[in-house]
This record gives sequence, structure tokens and C-alpha cells, in this order.
Amino acid sequence: MSNLPRRTRVYQNHHLDSTRWNWFTPRPDDIIIATSYKAGTTLMQTIVGNMLFPDGNVPGAITELSPWLDFRMFPLELVLGQLEAQQHRRYIKTHTPLDGLPYYTEAKYLCVSRDPRDVFMSLLNHWGNHTPELYMGMNGVPGRVGDEFPHFSGDIKAIWRDWITRGWFDWESDGYPYWSHLSYAQTFWDHRDLPNIRLVHYNDLRADLDSEMRGIADYLGIEIPEELWPDVVRRCTFEEVKKDPSKVVGEGIAFAFKGGGDTFINKGTNKRWVGVLDGEDLALYDEAMAKLPADYAAWLENGASALT
Repeated sequence: MSNLPRRTRVYQNHHLDSTRWNWFTPRPDDIIIATSYKAGTTLMQTIVGNMLFPDGNVPGAITELSPWLDFRMFPLELVLGQLEAQQHRRYIKTHTPLDGLPYYTEAKYLCVSRDPRDVFMSLLNHWGNHTPELYMGMNGVPGRVGDEFPHFSGDIKAIWRDWITRGWFDWESDGYPYWSHLSYAQTFWDHRDLPNIRLVHYNDLRADLDSEMRGIADYLGIEIPEELWPDVVRRCTFEEVKKDPSKVVGEGIAFAFKGGGDTFINKGTNKRWVGVLDGEDLALYDEAMAKLPADYAAWLENGASALT
């Protein structure tokens, strides 16, 4: 068994403040959904939320029930108060890598990741559709550490070059102007033998949602009556979520995007980078991936099929 994870870094920038976890009081059955970004965060929140409320009576928008604890724009006391008031099993979102998180032996961690090229394409939609209000809040809320969150330039080639070769934090080599995607899941991968850490890949969720959800339910110890199962799965499909994003995306997210929740829930498809990233771009990708452990790099790009 691996050594237990240790908190060795502090992540603070325009989006993140990992020190907000210092004031969090865990419960033994907490679920922590951990992703870099654009890798299946909202899908996993939707899955867990519908498992916890299998009859379909989810008491609010999924993303509001599952707050992003380390997001510095939302007042910490409100987020902690919301979590403290929840009587149901809690599922908390984080974008902080495991080396910046407290490790709770009784909590369950779900780390979701995705092919970096697919993440980048989704990130273009995400960053490129931010509202002026989001930039004002991100850069104007007191306490920001480091430079301002830069405005989207629209120069895809330049954005890609920065994202795949430049880190925001000194110890990272990719992810600018956010944080590393390539090393994020590795902080969990390195402890994947622990019984309360589970890695999930977006490709696998899209390929066989039913089977992946059954594995997640078993891992979380959630028992769902078989007669309810088909409807629980249906509510988690991209097609169903896209019909009415308001059931998933709360106002706290919708305000940040032109077009609101419908923009935030975009396409959910892979391989959109084909024909967008050219040979020069993909050479940079190959160089970045070559620096990762080979088995982890294969999983990051392909999911479970890389390990069989």
C-alpha cells in the first residue's frame, strides 16, 4: 500500500484558494469530487446527486448542492454554512490537486480525468464565454494571490502553446492560465491503491455510463432499488441534462457564462481537437505527455482501455 497522501503545497491564484479547506469540518461519509477542470466535474456531480436522490427529487440544482469549496469568489462562511446545514450525505467539489488537499481516511475521493486535448477544446468554450461580471469578480475580490485572470484572446494556437507548455504555479509545467491538468490526476494516481480513492475517466463514462455508475455506486456504498436504476442513469446522460441545464447548473455558475447554463453544458463530445490542433501543436503535446509515467499517460489519454 502506498504512503498516505500528504498536503505539501498551497494553491492560490485568481480561482483557487486551497487554504479554505483549513476551516472545513469533515463527516465520515463525505464524498469529494476532484477534477482539474473540463474533465467531467459536472457529470460526476450529476451522477452522485442522482444516486443520493434516486427517486428524482433532488432538492435543488446539482452544482449548488455540491459547492466548489476552494473557489475564492464565493464567501467561505456561506459555503461552510451551507455544507454544515445539509442533512443528506454531502458531495463536495474541488479543483485542488491531492497534494494541496487534506486527506480524510473516512471520506471517499472520486478523481475524474480526461484526454488533455479534449479538455483543451472544452476549456476554449469555457474561457471564451466568460461574462464581464466573472472577470470583475475573479480579479476584484480581495485576497487574490498573484496576477489577474487574463481575458480570453481568441488566438487558439497561442492559447494552446501556453496551456501545454507553461504552468501558472512554479512547480507545474502546463495549464496556464489555470493550473496543471497533466499532473492533477497524477496526484491521485500515485495513491490509487488506497481504498478511498477511485479514479474515473471521462471516456469510460461516455462509453458505458450504466456500468461505470454501478461501479461508482458500489464504491460509495450506495444501494439503489433496481426498479429505479434505469431512470437514475437516464437523468445522468448528457442528452437529458442538455434538455434543461437549470436542473444541474445553479445561478452561481450560470452568471459567469454568456448564455448561462446552456453554454456551460456545451457538447460533451471528444476528438473535437482533430483539425484544430496541427502537427506543430501535437508535437508539443507529445513532448508534454512523454514527461509523465508511461502507464499514467496512457490512462490519462485513453481511460480503462489503456490498462487492459
